[in-house]
Amino acid sequence: MPRRTMIEAIRDGMAVMMERDETVVVFGEDVGYFGGVFRCTQGLQQRFGRSRCFDAPISELGIVGAAVGMAAYGLRPCVEIQFADYMYPAYDQIVSEAARLRYRSGGEFSAPLVVRMPTGGGIFGGQTHSQSPEALFTHVAGLKTIVPSNPYDAKGLLIAAIEDPDPVIFLEPKRLYNGPFDGHHDRPVTPWSRHEGGEVPDGYYTVPLGKAALRREGAAVTVLAYGTIVHVAEAAAAETGIDAEIIDLRTLLPLDMEAIEASVRKTGRCVIAHEATLTSGFGAELAALVQEACFYHLEVPIVRVAGWDTPYPHAQEWAYFPGPDRVGRALLAAMEG
Repeated sequence: MPRRTMIEAIRDGMAVMMERDETVVVFGEDVGYFGGVFRCTQGLQQRFGRSRCFDAPISELGIVGAAVGMAAYGLRPCVEIQFADYMYPAYDQIVSEAARLRYRSGGEFSAPLVVRMPTGGGIFGGQTHSQSPEALFTHVAGLKTIVPSNPYDAKGLLIAAIEDPDPVIFLEPKRLYNGPFDGHHDRPVTPWSRHEGGEVPDGYYTVPLGKAALRREGAAVTVLAYGTIVHVAEAAAAETGIDAEIIDLRTLLPLDMEAIEASVRKTGRCVIAHEATLTSGFGAELAALVQEACFYHLEVPIVRVAGWDTPYPHAQEWAYFPGPDRVGRALLAAMEG
């Protein structure tokens, strides 16, 4: 089976859908001739033409607003916001228009569009290129939110997102674009070509939305994670020697509560880890859901580990990033509680 980087897998997912469905269009800032700031759309304009893959003005509000109109009239736009940090001018269009269109029209219209955004830190992007805003989307009724952790899932989830009849936010952890990252920034990067998660089939396939993946089976403690932190959690479990069960959520909404409940009821302990800031992060919702569903099975309080409640720093990136040391301490706290 061929192995691809996450960049190549995402590009292949868009190409597969553009080939299968002529209503799929791709656009955003520099995505046409240039191929996108991370080259995720490289070659699509040459292959499918300027009417199917094209550059947009530097206006995130305009990009998403145009996509909503296109979707209402029968197209399936897959648009790129260069960094998730840049989505704020488009937030009103995402929340007030895309997410509400089916409801406000009584089912007469829908917004089958995908908004792709590179997310997270680990590349020394500083405060305006490193944010993880997933909780801002999971709070909004009418949106689906996806965060893949490997190329195989990225392609399959993206195809499923493009086929979905409603708006989907597709967050791509930029630190995973070229290889898995376990949080050890001082070690050589392992490319996806040497990792099983880099195996990506040719052609069409989907990964269903709302289904988590079991990344590591264990009996001592459940770790709920997504995106880059899945790999950090695997490193933390290996380094602490704790028999952790790691659940890769993959989609935050819809959420696979069945998988979460089954794991927590088995282990009796739960650690929730994500890169976004702690306060009002998606981990808070996860903690509430686990408490409600598994209260009588929990042997100790739920432990959360996340980014600090500050802007993402440039000079102190690795003090901010919840690496294997911090996740490892959370695992130990759960075991000792």
